[in-house]
Amino acid sequence: MPSVTRRRTPDPARHATIEAQILAATERLLAQGASFTDLGVQRIAAEAGVARSTFYTHFRDKSELLMRLANTMRTTAFDVASGWTPATGPQALAEIFVEIVAIYREYAPVLNALNEVAAYDPTVRTFWAAALNRFVENTARLLRADREAGDAPADLDVGHAARIIVLGGDRAISEHVAATGTDTTGDDAFARELALIWWYGAHRRPS
Repeated sequence: MPSVTRRRTPDPARHATIEAQILAATERLLAQGASFTDLGVQRIAAEAGVARSTFYTHFRDKSELLMRLANTMRTTAFDVASGWTPATGPQALAEIFVEIVAIYREYAPVLNALNEVAAYDPTVRTFWAAALNRFVENTARLLRADREAGDAPADLDVGHAARIIVLGGDRAISEHVAATGTDTTGDDAFARELALIWWYGAHRRPS
């Protein structure tokens, strides 16, 4: 009677656990100051306590690993940002920005790695541009609604305004976090200024 080889059924829970180990190990190494470019797969695997071959079972390459790390940050930040509407006013927007600054600070090593790799990897660069574009599109939607309701000036160029305040805000938050490190004492004032610039520069700009 011919033998039958049974393939082992994949265990989704174990798969997710190993991926989480690899992601967490990479975050630790980045937080310790490792350059993502110089960070080898073998070192990541060793830090995670898995074989090098296991890394490639879960990630195509280091770029995919980095994008997975960044996607967690992007999703968290977008969920927070999309909770604001102009009806709640600039103070609520400032509170949103305090939360987003905290997210940027938590993921600072990952964001540094993204900026590092995006300089030479078009896949990562395209990924992060698309991530920011999601914020731009949401902001444009809110500005367009304000303009149609007569709350924002009729001559507001929604497309340009949304890109300027989102991309400018992203850069400002990144530089604020880089300059302050773990010191959060200036976050409230920073968030307030950023919120008022958005509010009076676009959402409620005088005609």
